[in-house]
Amino acid sequence: MTSSTKAEAPLHIPVLGREAVDALAPRDGGIYVDATFGAGGYSRMILDVPGTRVIGIDRDRTAIAGGFDLVDAANGRLTLVEDRFSELADVCAVQGFESVDGIVMDVGVSSMQLDQAGRGFSFRFDGPLDMRMGHNGPTAADVIATASESDLADVIYIFGEERKSRGIARAIVAARRETPITTTRALADIVGRVVRSKPNDIHPATRTFQALRILVNEELDELQTALVAAEQVLKPGGRLAVVSFHSLEDRIVKTFFNARGKSGGGSRHLPEVSQLAPSFEILTRRPVTADDAEVAANPRARSAKLRSAARTEAPAHPADGLQDWPSLATVMRGG
Repeated sequence: MTSSTKAEAPLHIPVLGREAVDALAPRDGGIYVDATFGAGGYSRMILDVPGTRVIGIDRDRTAIAGGFDLVDAANGRLTLVEDRFSELADVCAVQGFESVDGIVMDVGVSSMQLDQAGRGFSFRFDGPLDMRMGHNGPTAADVIATASESDLADVIYIFGEERKSRGIARAIVAARRETPITTTRALADIVGRVVRSKPNDIHPATRTFQALRILVNEELDELQTALVAAEQVLKPGGRLAVVSFHSLEDRIVKTFFNARGKSGGGSRHLPEVSQLAPSFEILTRRPVTADDAEVAANPRARSAKLRSAARTEAPAHPADGLQDWPSLATVMRGG
């Protein structure tokens, strides 16, 4: 990358950014996918290696628009595409690449989105209860207005890992009978009357907001589908690096790598069933976490985990079925 690229692009260092890019081992002539472009931190670091090319994907058109200066400064080595990262295989094909040398994913909401009150992701600011990473589909306010009490309780319990999910769901349904719940502050206040917090605890609404955000953006389905797409697109030796921020995401990544990083499919009872050759070599037997300095500079880094693996020469495994958790379509049918 030229010095002009560094000067013109806004400085953004994603959580575990250097560790994730080091795991990719970018090289001159390599093609890389920044599957969650955000503020462009990963792309910028990859482009620092001369001769690299990057395809940046983000469903948030605000993020895409914010990367135009970096596109100009990269002199043809960066292409940005507005799409879901689960579609990365199709995005690469449209760009003329059947296979790539590395893929990096930073799963979940970005700090940039959290800091914009109008996006409705955070209870720290009062704003419309939106939470969409893109600009299509139902908002969190739509979910709150439509979902049945039992569905709300399931969503908050499964995606938010909130033990008081049933009480929160009851309170939401009672409140919406009186007046529509359309702002982040209104929802946070309702949750705060059910969940009592002690000093130094997380905000009472943290888990409920997380659960709604995951549902609205179908984040876990997106992650599962994106991992399968990455397996299909990576060249032998190509690297996949995934940074996640909560246990549900990390569990999906860990399970995916473990299933594909070891032989399986046959047994002594069914010797005729051919075993599947490992499609990945796991590079991180234990997840990489942020050091004390990064956590001090960015508290969000405390929960971050990086897992990485290298693609083998073996064929991709059959795609896994999506897990049985609440779907946005089902919840929006109400009850």
